[in-house]
Amino acid sequence: MTETPAQRLYLITPPVIEPAAFAEDLKAALGAGDVACLQVRLKDGERTASDNAFRRATEALLPVCHAHDVALLINDRPDLAIKFGADGVHVGQEDETYAEARRILGPDRIVGVTCHNSRHLAMEAAEAGADYVAFGAFFPTGTKAAKTRADPEIIEWWAGLMEAPCVAIGGITVENCGPLVAAGADFLAVSAGVWQHPEGPAAAVSAFCRAIANHARG
Repeated sequence: MTETPAQRLYLITPPVIEPAAFAEDLKAALGAGDVACLQVRLKDGERTASDNAFRRATEALLPVCHAHDVALLINDRPDLAIKFGADGVHVGQEDETYAEARRILGPDRIVGVTCHNSRHLAMEAAEAGADYVAFGAFFPTGTKAAKTRADPEIIEWWAGLMEAPCVAIGGITVENCGPLVAAGADFLAVSAGVWQHPEGPAAAVSAFCRAIANHARG
């Protein structure tokens, strides 16, 4: 049996997708290398997309994810995660609280929490029971307006202190991910770095997996 890598890729959808077409891109990406999960993050400008947009996306993408043993998370909306049968939710500091998300989803689904560049927020989330904490943004990103900038040192600090996994997010590419992996990031959250890769999403995932293997902590 092949051992699952300790450090893995975490994909985020583009803010606007056509579900059927994107499902084909997702199949190619997931077939190219190890991916832990897909976060469905849909936005209409600055606003979260409609419930129907999430329904259509989840119906198209959940079977693809599960065929590859990949968890599907919905951004911001624990109510939709439970309604549409997703594997969990990712909540930000301005969204539902961790406690409310956990109440809605129950004990068995995934709840991850954005912690920006705050050690305090991350420790609070982990102590409350979050399945992972997310730090960022580490690099400039056009996917969303980053509220904070983070340094790889916070990942190294977290990896040496806490058991809860951490996710690095924000402008991550194949070329710049090495220091984050070396610092101990359990997951690299990537959107444009995969979906806008010049050689396509499959080539991007393959390249990311090689980069993770090359820089992984021993």
